[in-house]
Amino acid sequence: MTKRKRWGKKHKDKRDWKTYNKQLIKRGEFYINPAFLETWNEEVKEMNERKVGQPYLYPHSLILFLAVLSGKGFDYRSLEGILGALSLRFGNFPVLCYSQIRKRIKKLSLEFKAKGNHLDVGVDGSGIKVSNRGEWVREKWKRKRGWIKVVIIGDVHGDIVDIRIGNEDLNENPAGRGMLRKNHKNIDTYMGDGLHDARANFALCSNLGIEPVIKIRENASTKSHGCLARKKEVLEYKKLGYKKWAKKKRYGMRWVATEGIYSAVKRMFGECVRSHKTRHMYHEARLKFWAYQQVKDYGMR
Repeated sequence: MTKRKRWGKKHKDKRDWKTYNKQLIKRGEFYINPAFLETWNEEVKEMNERKVGQPYLYPHSLILFLAVLSGKGFDYRSLEGILGALSLRFGNFPVLCYSQIRKRIKKLSLEFKAKGNHLDVGVDGSGIKVSNRGEWVREKWKRKRGWIKVVIIGDVHGDIVDIRIGNEDLNENPAGRGMLRKNHKNIDTYMGDGLHDARANFALCSNLGIEPVIKIRENASTKSHGCLARKKEVLEYKKLGYKKWAKKKRYGMRWVATEGIYSAVKRMFGECVRSHKTRHMYHEARLKFWAYQQVKDYGMR
């Protein structure tokens, strides 16, 4: 296959690799840093204030620590073993049994928050496998169990702003609009690929005062069809052409805000789930993205 000539100027890597290398190394501390031991008593006291019934014995930070390890692939019995080993070396603190670990992790809300205002965000979807099976099994034995659809909004710094999870029928456009409405106060620019070239997306961005940076279809009509916001973007896109339009709008940053996050999550935490019930599959898939954000934030400190 002949090599195609790359359009535009040659990319100049301006990343501070020395600083970035330190961030990646610091992420590794997260997995073996029992910081919950330093705040155990204070957390438990605060959690049990005005609590009715049996009091909490284990702090929330301990569960967050175990949740990240769970997203990394450790089963609940292994997590109990990890706690047991830490207990022997750090004062014989009480060890949580695996069934309690499971219950506490399942109850985590796993929320995401926008980091700052005036964000440039991208939206995209990707799949998570429901088992560690290959394409050969699907084709040979016709075992098609479906897959999990994950739609995220991420900013151009590689941080997850919001997430939606469903089955393979989850529609990216309504999911993206729902997240956009929820987080619109923090967003200035909304980037999407050609799949998001829909009048409803342009109309919503116009109503919320957000700049749409959505790739227009080649056969797009210049008529408004009830959406002047899309007509304006179509005219500009056709006037500039894709290359100039992408450069002007910084459309290439959409990759950092979406594809870069998916790539990192699947590389670090895997691309399949171990759970069998649907609600547990969705929670485990969400846990992978939440755990990635926790580790990334820790490395940035």
